[in-house]
Amino acid sequence: MIWRAVLLWMENKTMVTPLKQPIVFELQGFDVQPGNGPFLFFLALLAYIVVLLGNGVVISVIMIDKNLYRPMFIMICHLVVCDLLGATMVLPRLMMDLLMGIKKITYISAITQAFCAHTYGAAMLTILSVMAYDRYIAVCEPLRYHSIMTSVRLHSCCALAWMVALLLIAVLFSFHMNVPLCGQIIQHVYCSNRSILNLACVPTPISNIYGLSMSWSVSTGVFVIIAFSYIRILSASFKKRQTDSSVHKKAFQTCAPHLIVYVLYQIASVIIIVSLRFPFVSQNIRNFFSILFIIIPPALNPIIYGLVSKDLRASILKVFSKQVMRVCHKE
Repeated sequence: MIWRAVLLWMENKTMVTPLKQPIVFELQGFDVQPGNGPFLFFLALLAYIVVLLGNGVVISVIMIDKNLYRPMFIMICHLVVCDLLGATMVLPRLMMDLLMGIKKITYISAITQAFCAHTYGAAMLTILSVMAYDRYIAVCEPLRYHSIMTSVRLHSCCALAWMVALLLIAVLFSFHMNVPLCGQIIQHVYCSNRSILNLACVPTPISNIYGLSMSWSVSTGVFVIIAFSYIRILSASFKKRQTDSSVHKKAFQTCAPHLIVYVLYQIASVIIIVSLRFPFVSQNIRNFFSILFIIIPPALNPIIYGLVSKDLRASILKVFSKQVMRVCHKE
């Protein structure tokens, strides 16, 4: 029965003439009632402003304050770049759709948006794994921290995180080469690898297997690295508790932001996966959860690090107060 269904599907597909370049897709997007578009555009714009403002403040303060030229804050800058990549590749086009009803997107633009969206997801995990390694060295080997986490090793780890993410996603999108497409309606609010390959005239099992294997391997690998790091951190903090009663507080201040960001990202990912598994969930709700994955982590990450990290919070207040004083003196 399964093979018969597959053969029938292939027969139906082959009856459709493959599209020729230049291909223009149409994003299904949200099913917006007449008159609600401007309001939803305002919400999307507000979310994008929050993302830009929060991440912009964090990266600007770290670049201005030389006291923050430390491994943890350099890695936060990489996380900020990752957040801005994901939000910028999705939200501006979504706003164009909501305000002006522009749903058309060219093939190259669709591939670019999908590539950046997947890179955002993969790089977020690889950068968080590097941050877990840094926190492990900072807590478990405090006396050797600066000799281990040198400037060369720091930048090598960050570069490796980006290279791994880019390589994995590049291989994923290499399966798009020479795949004939027979449809133009993308059943999603933004482009993704799967939503584009769903329009293929032929089955794409290799891409499906690789995509699932890659997602499982990266998620599991990062979880193992973070779990191992925090188990060792807890063990070290309990051992040092006998000589230093404040060690638990220091470990919490050091590791809490990283752990909160990781858990927040995983929750957003699980919500999307669960919503896709239930056919009775409306397309608008699925699109809404997909957008949350792009908005919530980038919007909350700067707040999390700003509130929990005492050094970053103090630097933000110092830079802000200097700017206020400078404006007051000019007046």
